[in-house]
Amino acid sequence: MGYNNHLKIGFVQVIHKNKNVTTTLNSDDFEQFQRRMADFSFDVGYVPPGFEHRADLISNLFYNTPSLDWLICWFNNIKDPFQELNVRDQIKIPKLS
Repeated sequence: MGYNNHLKIGFVQVIHKNKNVTTTLNSDDFEQFQRRMADFSFDVGYVPPGFEHRADLISNLFYNTPSLDWLICWFNNIKDPFQELNVRDQIKIPKLS
């Protein structure tokens, strides 16, 4: 079964928690994005109660869409939002304009 990435970017297969997982993290596209991060403007915030482990809610709060959850994760190098993005964690929110 092929991987259908809604972002239309590179992906890699990795083992995470003893399971084979397809991810964009550590793909060539991700590495290029990380090199360009110094050019981004961003705000610094903290994960409030009720938003822990929910990059989609944070995306919706700042961008009015939950679909940019990947950007929150990529920009903060979050590999597993269900283990990371804890209450009071400091995060960077990239400015889109």
